[in-house]
Amino acid sequence: MPPFVFLALLFLVVTASASTLITDFHALIELKNGFESPSPVLSTWNSSNPTSVCSWVGIKCLKGRVVSLNLTDMNLYGSVSSVFLSLDKLTDLSLAGNNFTGEIKIENLSSLRSLNISNNAFDGGLDWNYSSLENLEVFDAYNNNFTDSLPLGISSLEKLRYLDLGGNYFFGKIPESYGNLLSLEYLSLAGNDLQGKIPGELGNLTNLREIYLGYYNVFEGGIPKEFGKLVNLVHMDISKCELDGPIPRELGNLNSLDTLFLHTNLLSGSIPKELGNLTGLVNLDLSINALTGEVPDELVSLQQVRLVNLFMNRLHGSIPDFFAAFPKLETLQLWMNNFTGTIPENLGANRNLQTLDLSTNKLTGTIPPNLCASNQLRILILLKNFLFGSIPEGLGKCFSLVRVRLGQNFLNGSIPDGFIYLPQLNLLELQDNYLSGNLSENGNSASVPAKLSELNLSNNFLSGSLPFSLSNFSSLQNLLLGGNQFSGPIPPSIGQLQVLKLDLSGNSLSSEIPTEIGNCFHLTYLDLSSNNLSGSIPPEISNIRILNYLNLSRNHFTNTIPKSIGSIKSLTIADFSFNDLSGDLPESGQFAFFNASSFAGNPLLCGSLLNNPCNVTATTRTQKKASEEFKLVFALGLLICSLVFAAAAIIKAKTFKKGGSSSSSWKMTAFRKLEFTVSDVLECMKDGNVIGRGGAGIVYHGKMPNGTEIAVKKLLGFGRSHSHDHGFRAEIRTLGNIRHRNIVRLLAFCSNKETNLLVYEYMRNGSLGEALHGKKGSFLGWNLRYKIALESARGLCYLHHDCSPLIIHRDVKSNNILLNSVFEAHVADFGLAKFLVDGGASECMSAIAGSYGYIAPEYAYTLRVDEKSDVYSFGVVLLELITGRRPVGEFGEGVDIVQWTKKTTNCGRREEVIRVVDPRLLTTVPQDEAMHLFFIAMLCIQDNSVERPTMREVVQMLSEFPRLSPETQSSSSAVFCQKSKNVEKEKNGSKPRSDLLV
Repeated sequence: MPPFVFLALLFLVVTASASTLITDFHALIELKNGFESPSPVLSTWNSSNPTSVCSWVGIKCLKGRVVSLNLTDMNLYGSVSSVFLSLDKLTDLSLAGNNFTGEIKIENLSSLRSLNISNNAFDGGLDWNYSSLENLEVFDAYNNNFTDSLPLGISSLEKLRYLDLGGNYFFGKIPESYGNLLSLEYLSLAGNDLQGKIPGELGNLTNLREIYLGYYNVFEGGIPKEFGKLVNLVHMDISKCELDGPIPRELGNLNSLDTLFLHTNLLSGSIPKELGNLTGLVNLDLSINALTGEVPDELVSLQQVRLVNLFMNRLHGSIPDFFAAFPKLETLQLWMNNFTGTIPENLGANRNLQTLDLSTNKLTGTIPPNLCASNQLRILILLKNFLFGSIPEGLGKCFSLVRVRLGQNFLNGSIPDGFIYLPQLNLLELQDNYLSGNLSENGNSASVPAKLSELNLSNNFLSGSLPFSLSNFSSLQNLLLGGNQFSGPIPPSIGQLQVLKLDLSGNSLSSEIPTEIGNCFHLTYLDLSSNNLSGSIPPEISNIRILNYLNLSRNHFTNTIPKSIGSIKSLTIADFSFNDLSGDLPESGQFAFFNASSFAGNPLLCGSLLNNPCNVTATTRTQKKASEEFKLVFALGLLICSLVFAAAAIIKAKTFKKGGSSSSSWKMTAFRKLEFTVSDVLECMKDGNVIGRGGAGIVYHGKMPNGTEIAVKKLLGFGRSHSHDHGFRAEIRTLGNIRHRNIVRLLAFCSNKETNLLVYEYMRNGSLGEALHGKKGSFLGWNLRYKIALESARGLCYLHHDCSPLIIHRDVKSNNILLNSVFEAHVADFGLAKFLVDGGASECMSAIAGSYGYIAPEYAYTLRVDEKSDVYSFGVVLLELITGRRPVGEFGEGVDIVQWTKKTTNCGRREEVIRVVDPRLLTTVPQDEAMHLFFIAMLCIQDNSVERPTMREVVQMLSEFPRLSPETQSSSSAVFCQKSKNVEKEKNGSKPRSDLLV
């Protein structure tokens, strides 16, 4: 070849290579320009130096072309331009973990092998030309906002090995043609709105190793028996999707399976003995179904199993001894079944057991001695059985224990030394047994019980004096020792506790109440009734400024009742009856609200409340005159305040109208692709468009030029210069990062120097409060109400358990649950939301947040808030749904819906629910469903926050109906007035799940 020809060809090759790299450069720069506020991490993307492309962050090149674009977790916003599709040599593309919005279309990238667009906010559908992506092997679109049917074109991707379309809003049926993806090894369609039957054709995917189909999907029929052909399957999770029918015995053919999750469905029949063929199984969860029969003996072959969850079924028979022989067993949860017989004697001898929950069965016999053989046991729950005998001494040295619940059995003997002082122990319940003996002092100075939050030893036969070591419990919130035989004085060290609830009632305690009791500043509940206490009532009790309940009845107290106790404004219940008190009964402060029965049995007490006046010469003329003067001063003060607020409102409105309406002074930040401007938003803010007013601002309805309907919340006077924004900043931080179908979506926020605006998606049917208590209340049928309860519970569950950091709403109420055009519930208004940074720890707030009628007792008086405060408020919402009544205002002065419901239903007996059901629904409400929902509500509104369920547990209970075990049905007489039965359950699973929580 002549030299000049060779040089010419070389020149053409170099030129072509340079031009294609320049094409890649321009595509990437245009892609970057489409981002809103590009992350500093893209600072290396230098638009003035095309030759530097291959050194840019997230870029890899091969042979002079860009072959990999990785923008994972770069906190990028905005839309994705289709121009990057000119990067025709791309083999790997990842946009995962950002905040991209709008639609996306990937086509004509024939070299692409891996595509990851997960964890964004893309919407629309995925109906692409997949024939132009013929080499695609990995497609991950998890956790976006896609709303369409599942794309059929994916079926043509013959090389596809990994497909994840979970966590979206796909609807309709699973295409049968997905059974043609014969190379597929991973398939997830979980967390969508899919319906219909699971196609048996998926059984053709014999290379499949993992399959996830549940969570929010609602399938008809059962598990296809064709799944027995998935012989390479390692992980199967088809939980929480309303599957019914039996478990196919063909699943016993899946010899490679190590995880089988079928929990929270409607599965019935017995556990197939063929599951014993799964000799490599590590995790088995068949909980929360309607399975019957006994545990098959063939399961003895599961020698690799670590987790066995069979709770909340209808299983019976004895617990097989071979469970104790499983060498690697860590978690065994069989609670709420009908198991009988004894607990396997050698359970725990394998030295790996960490969680054991056999509660709410009919077990007899004794507690096995080796449960904590290797100090790994963390959770031990055996409550509500018929166990007898003593508590094994070895548990007193089980330093790994965190939660112990052995209450409501027939246990006897003494409490093992050191048991109550274990260093990791958070909860210890031994109530309602026949335990006797003394409580020993803490003899191990190295073992400091710093984590114990609840100690319940009530209703036993314990005796002796109270140990001074009680002061070691620095985290104790509830100390319940009532109904025993303790004697001697109350130790002064009691004043070192930070308890919320102290119950020493029904004992034989003597001497005086130590004045140190006044140092228990966090106390809300104090019951010292039915003892032999004497002397004067210490005035130091009035130092407990948040005390709500005080019972000193049936003792031998003398002298007068301290007048200072009336200054405790939070005190709503007090009982001084049947003592030897004398003198004048104070009538000021809270004493004016107590009933005469609170002072009965004290013949030497006198006062007008007792119809035993101390000074009959006193006149009423002076009192009448003082009352009239007070009314006059109060009326004048109210008038002046009204004029001041009116003037301030007028001035503020004029200021906003004058300087705030110009769109040039506004800045709008969008959280998704929008087709309207800030001017369009401002245009809808007219008095005629007002649809709501609340503590956080005014809400307007608007219709944008493209037809999109929005809701705009205006907060006046809380601009950037204000240090106290009354929840606005918190709401932005919270909603901007939340994507959940039952959480109201924040579209954008706008601000200028004076005003902040929140732009939401519009909810056509308004709030639940308006729909329930307004003219449309009769249109909310029972099924719809139950659906709203479940959906709003899912939204709160997401906030409490799946956000990072976790979020407390702090203002849960029916007016903050919004309903869209199809009455789907969305939790709204996070103006009071706070992050729960320290997982599980209460956070002290500076002011009470919440709405009257919804505030949990401990929250109103202590300002201490945790997620259980939201649970209480949600319980009130459930009562609204059941009764159709508002939380306050319909029951007389000082009575709310909680008090009225408990009184009307004889302390919350759920078979009495028919007395409170909304009369508009009486002819259409299934009584068993109403009882179930009422039972959940009663659990949520328990006075003791520790005894309330978590929102995960609430979602479980709402989802499980009608799969109630016979025992649950028979225990429907649970009473929630004095001693509420705690159904909180500890659960465990090896895979992160949205429904179980340890």
